[in-house]
Amino acid sequence: MESAIAEHLRVERVHPRRKPDTFHPPYPSFSARFDPAVEQVVMAYLGVQYRAAQPPPVVAEALAELDAAVDHAPDHHDRARYVDEAGYTTVLTILYWTDPAEYDRWTRARGAWTGPHHRTPDAGFFSEVVRPTVRRFETLFSSDRTEGVSVAAGKLSGEIHEHGYWGGARDRLPLGQTDRLEPSGELAAETDPETGVVTVRPQGNLCLIRSGQEWTETEGDERALYLGDVEPVLRAGMDFLRDEGRAIGCYANRYVRVTDETGAETDKSFGLSWWHSLADLEAWAESHPTHVAIFRAAMKYLSTMGPAAKVRLYHEITVTDAGQQEFRYLGCHDRTGLLRAG
Repeated sequence: MESAIAEHLRVERVHPRRKPDTFHPPYPSFSARFDPAVEQVVMAYLGVQYRAAQPPPVVAEALAELDAAVDHAPDHHDRARYVDEAGYTTVLTILYWTDPAEYDRWTRARGAWTGPHHRTPDAGFFSEVVRPTVRRFETLFSSDRTEGVSVAAGKLSGEIHEHGYWGGARDRLPLGQTDRLEPSGELAAETDPETGVVTVRPQGNLCLIRSGQEWTETEGDERALYLGDVEPVLRAGMDFLRDEGRAIGCYANRYVRVTDETGAETDKSFGLSWWHSLADLEAWAESHPTHVAIFRAAMKYLSTMGPAAKVRLYHEITVTDAGQQEFRYLGCHDRTGLLRAG
């Protein structure tokens, strides 16, 4: 086994890992391996929301324009859809670059997603972008199939030590070797009276998690077990974070279904959460009843299926510096994303 932290990112630890080198995880997991030349990435979440039963023409036009922007294109992208707490259907496009300069060129070439050309009463547009250095995010996979930012990495590690216990995410974060990643400052919203764009002022060490699952290859009893016993418990936990998470440090949560190039739903979903701190996320995962229920349902599924289990799990956790964040909202309702925290 090897460390989740790539060799070129390892330093002498100030903060010891929760588990010693002699710990053996109960099952194999893997982390993404980026080329050492990659020092920083861009994770851009571009959303468009609407209340109508069918998407207004402006939505289709905006998405088509987004798909047609091939110059300085991202290294990877996904699309997902969900209905939020206010009843708005939202289409979310997630884009990843391993070169922030390419993202800047892409944005200049096509204009800001919350620019004046998207100002309309029929839809709201938002842009939630972070630019973490590679020391500020970690990834974890239950299989050799990558998702999210890890697709841009191109390869995975061998089996890693730092997983299968509470606190493993902090141990996998390269910056966690020397930094407690404590939050600083507060989020605050400011509206430009001329453009109508609401900008949320950043906060130090804001935490983002994308945690996903895929059940494409399941069938029969296994598929019934996941969709009947595990997914409803997961959804209940995601709804709790969406509706009541603010009290425990979760600014916003979206539980989304990944769609294909035609807009049809796939057998992939993920939760996307913004947190006041990594510590708040850890506390929910380790002890809150909603996550304890998710963990128990997952363990029951895994103990039933054993090594034959075909549900694939992954996540990416990012802790960003204030200077690496950018949140803008145009025509969105006031419970959209980080507007809830401002």
